[in-house]
Amino acid sequence: MSILTQFLIALVAVLHIGFLLLEMLLWDKPRGMKTFNLTPAFAKQSKTLAANQGLYNGFLAAGLIWSLWPIGAPDTGRAIATFFLGCVIVAGIFGAATVSRRILYVQAVPAMLALAALWLIG
Repeated sequence: MSILTQFLIALVAVLHIGFLLLEMLLWDKPRGMKTFNLTPAFAKQSKTLAANQGLYNGFLAAGLIWSLWPIGAPDTGRAIATFFLGCVIVAGIFGAATVSRRILYVQAVPAMLALAALWLIG
């Protein structure tokens, strides 16, 4: 994988670690409520659901980091990265359609760029 591709995949992983922190630890704190435009009452009610979302974002980050680890056959990392970037893209599109268009730009577009780099540059 090229340095640019690795950087873009790592960027998407770091974004998802950030989402994990926001959703699992900061959801009902001022930073989390401001980020997601939540009222204190709603943040308290939905804290467990948000933590669940955060956990899934952590799994996406872990898979992307795993794809950067040089293991097995040369195409192993590419296959792993393709799968996890595809998951991020689908989640981002779904989030944009059901929650906020902003999710498309924050989540799906960086993953699309990383996937394009992976397949066009290697």
